[in-house]
Amino acid sequence: MSLSLDPGVLTFIAVGVGLYVRAVRICRGRNLEVTGLQQAAFYAGAALWVVALVSPVDTLAEDLLSFHMAQHLLLAELGAPLILTGIRAPVIFFYLPRPAMVALARRKTLRRVMRKLTTPLGAIATYAIVLYAWHFAPMFEAALHHPLVHALQHQSFFFISILVWIPALEPTRRRLRGELWKAGHIFGARMVGMFLGMAFIAMRSPAYSWYVGRTEQHGIKPLADQQIAGGLMLGLDVAIILFAVAFFFYRSGQDHDRAEAEAASYGSTSPRRIA
Repeated sequence: MSLSLDPGVLTFIAVGVGLYVRAVRICRGRNLEVTGLQQAAFYAGAALWVVALVSPVDTLAEDLLSFHMAQHLLLAELGAPLILTGIRAPVIFFYLPRPAMVALARRKTLRRVMRKLTTPLGAIATYAIVLYAWHFAPMFEAALHHPLVHALQHQSFFFISILVWIPALEPTRRRLRGELWKAGHIFGARMVGMFLGMAFIAMRSPAYSWYVGRTEQHGIKPLADQQIAGGLMLGLDVAIILFAVAFFFYRSGQDHDRAEAEAASYGSTSPRRIA
């Protein structure tokens, strides 16, 4: 097993981290707080990208669907929400250089499309379409044969995961609201992936001919490898659902306690009515 030292991948990750360091410095210069937990989330997401694209996971993904699936899960299902958490406000307003931010802000059509895609319904629909389209055999095997198509596949998985998490994590707000509908939103999105994972487990023949003859070199049959891949998808989706439900219920309780405290404080300081 060897490392995958693709210069393009290394440059992409390095630029992404460099932009984040720059944005955090700008925020500090303007007395805008970026918590240690927020920064840790971003760097954890970047570390998962390194594991997925630089470690032996990338080389093994060429022969084993289970490792290929693990790579996608690290990049999108785990890496995306961590990175999005890391670039929440105020970092998001300074992540890209000002000329790029201004150019994006002026593209009204792009902004209008993004508003539709980042609604809960729009995000889940886009997620389902892109996820299932890439897992049809012709598209999936095209990514295995052509590096540029494979890179596009990775980026699209990351993008659709970001779309799903934007309504829940609200990256442009300084404080994350704990509305309970967000738990349902994440549950709905994860069910999309769970059905695909269950399909990989239930199938009685390999979905992709690419892996036939390759998995045996690692001591595992193609069908067993495929079932492991489905199990990884299913297991991670269940874990994310449980985490999302617990987190947003906890956050909702915090918001409720805060609102009651503010109401009590307002009531104690308001002038009494004289009978």
